[in-house]
Amino acid sequence: MTIEKIFTPQDDAFYAVMTHAAGPQGALPLTPQMLMESPSGNLFGMTQNAGMGWDANRLTGKEVLIIGTQGGIRAGDGRPVALGYHTGHWEIGMQMQAAAKEITRSGGIPFAAFVSDPCDGRSQGTYGMFDSLPYRNDAAIVFRRLIRSLPTRRAVIGVATCDKGLPATMIALAAMHDLPTILVPGGATLPPTVGEDAGKVQTIGARFANHELSLQEAAELGCRACASPGGGCQFLGTAGTSQVVAEALGLALPHSALAPSGQAVWLEIARQSARAVSELDNRGITTRDILTDKAIENAMVIHAAFGGSTNLLLHIPAIAHAAGCTIPDVEHWTRVNRRVPRLVSVLPNGPDYHPTVRAFLAGGVPEVMLHLRDLGLLHLDAMTVTGQTVGENLDWWQSSERRARFRQCLREQDGVEPDDVILPPEKAKAKGLTSTVCFPTGNIAPEGSVIKATAIDPSVVGDDGVYRHTGRVRVFVSEAQAIKAIKREEIQRGDIMVVIGGGPSGTGMEETYQLTSALKHISWGKTVSLITDARFSGVSTGACFGHVSPEALAGGPIGKLRDNDIIEIAVDRLTLTGSVNFIGTADNPLTPEEGARELALRQTHPDLHAHDFLPDDTRLWAALQSVSGGTWKGCIYDTDKIIEVINAGKKALGI
Repeated sequence: MTIEKIFTPQDDAFYAVMTHAAGPQGALPLTPQMLMESPSGNLFGMTQNAGMGWDANRLTGKEVLIIGTQGGIRAGDGRPVALGYHTGHWEIGMQMQAAAKEITRSGGIPFAAFVSDPCDGRSQGTYGMFDSLPYRNDAAIVFRRLIRSLPTRRAVIGVATCDKGLPATMIALAAMHDLPTILVPGGATLPPTVGEDAGKVQTIGARFANHELSLQEAAELGCRACASPGGGCQFLGTAGTSQVVAEALGLALPHSALAPSGQAVWLEIARQSARAVSELDNRGITTRDILTDKAIENAMVIHAAFGGSTNLLLHIPAIAHAAGCTIPDVEHWTRVNRRVPRLVSVLPNGPDYHPTVRAFLAGGVPEVMLHLRDLGLLHLDAMTVTGQTVGENLDWWQSSERRARFRQCLREQDGVEPDDVILPPEKAKAKGLTSTVCFPTGNIAPEGSVIKATAIDPSVVGDDGVYRHTGRVRVFVSEAQAIKAIKREEIQRGDIMVVIGGGPSGTGMEETYQLTSALKHISWGKTVSLITDARFSGVSTGACFGHVSPEALAGGPIGKLRDNDIIEIAVDRLTLTGSVNFIGTADNPLTPEEGARELALRQTHPDLHAHDFLPDDTRLWAALQSVSGGTWKGCIYDTDKIIEVINAGKKALGI
C-alpha cells in the first residue's frame, strides 16, 4: 500500500468546500420566562435540535428518549452494509423508528441513543467470552449516563433483545426511579422450516468430531439455523428469558415478549409502548411505582413457570438492586421454585421442543399468568406500564381478540394446540414437567451451586425423581482443554468433568455452552456430569452444576480436585434439594465429612491460574463485584460498599 493508492485522484467537486451556510429558517419558540429561567444547556439544546433539522415550530413537545442496542448498518432494503454481531440487534432500529414516529405523531420529540451489545454465541470458546458478563455492568452505566445527559427527557423507552444488552437496559431503566420508563423486547428469530435451532447448531463441531455429523450436513445446518434476519435465538435461553422477565416485572407491555422480529405485531408493540410511556408521564406513574418487591417476586415466579435461564439469577438481583428493591437470595429463589410449577414446553427444556415463537402465539407471559393467577401465585396488585395492575391486565387478556386470534394462528400455521406449549398445571404435571432451579451444596460447593434441575435428561433420573451420579473426575483448568478432550474422544461414559478457574477472577465468569451443548447432543453425553465455577448459557441443559462457590481462585475446594477423584451427586427434582461431594478415590473411599477434611489439607491444583488473556477491564470488574456480594448478589456494583473497602484499604496502607 502506498499513499498514492490511498489518496486517489479526485474531481473538482471534491475541492468545492463551503465555508458558511444560511442555517435553519424560522425562530426558536422562546419566551421571556424561558430566557430568564432556563439553563443555558436547555436553550442551546433547542439550537442543536433545529440544527439537526427539526421543525423550529415544534420544539416545545414532550421529549422522549429511546435507548437501544442496535448493531450493524442496514441498507434501505434491509441488506447488510456492515454486519452486526448478531441477529438480536440487527433489526431493532426498525422498532426504535416505529416508536419515534409514534412520539412525533402525538406532538412529541423523540431522541435516540445506542449502546450495541456482543453475542454470547459468537464468543463461545473464545477470549471474547471474558468480556461478556462484565459488559452488562458497563453498558448499564453508559445507558444511565446517556439518560442523565438529556436533562429535558420526560420518559425513556428501552429497546433490546439479547443476553447482556437486554439485562443492561433493564438495569439502566430500573435505576430511573423518578422517570416513566418502558422496555420494548426485541423479539425472536424464526426457526428454519427444515434444519436445527440456533442452540443445537452450535454443536456441529463436536458432533462432527465424534462422527455423528458429516461435513456437508454441518455446512448446510449451520447456514440456515437463523431463518429470519432479526431477533434473539429461537429457544428460551438468556435472551428469551430476559424478555419474559421484563414483561413479568411489569416493565414491558403484556404479550410483548418473544414476538417474531420484523413482523407487523412486533412493530406495533413498539408503537403501543410509545403511547403507553407517554400516558405514564401524563399520569405521573414512574419506574418506582412499577419496580417493587412484588414485581421482583412476580418475575421470579414467571422465571420458574417458564423454566428460564440460570443467568437470570445474576440479572434479576441486579435489576432489584438498581430499583432499590430487596435483592432475592438463595432461600427466596428456592421457596419460589418449590411453589411454582413449570408450565412451558419449549426449547431447550422440552419435553416437546417448540420454538419460542410458538410460546408467543400460545399466549406468552399473560397466558402463563392466567394459570398462576388461578393457583394464587402472583401479586395481582402490582402496577405495570399499562397504568393498570397485573390483575386488571389479565382480566383484559382472558377475553381479548388478541389472545383468541394468535392461539388460532398457532393451530392453523403449525397444527399445534396452544395448551401443548403452555400447559395447564394438571397437564404439565402429567407430562412430567418439574420445577426449575436447584441450589446443591456439599464439600465441593460449601457456599452453593446452581443447576437447572428441570433440564436433566429424564432417562437418567430415577423413578423417585432423583438424579444420582457417582463417577470418576476429569479436571480441566480451562474450557478449551475440556472441549478438546470431548472432541478427541477422551471422555468416557460416566465421567464427571470438572472445569476450574472459570469464575469471575479467572475468566470474568465465562459461559461454557461449548461443553453443555456437546454433552446434550452427543449420544453418550447424558451419562456425563459437568461441575464448574463458571456459568452456563441459557440454552444449556443436562446435569450441569455452575456458579460453584467459592470459586477455585478464591480458595474454593473445587480448585483442589484431581483426576480420578470420586464425586457423588444427588439432585431431587421434586424437592429441589441436592448435593455434590468429593468422596475420596477408588482406593480410599471417604464420607462427605472426611472428604471435606481431605480437601482442606490439599493444595490447590498446580495448573490453576487466571487466564493469561484476562483483560484488565475484567479484572477490575471481578474485584468490584466481589466486594459487592459476588455472584449471589448478581455481580452488582454496590457503590457504598466499594467506597468503604477502598477507604479501609487506603487507611491500612497509609495512603
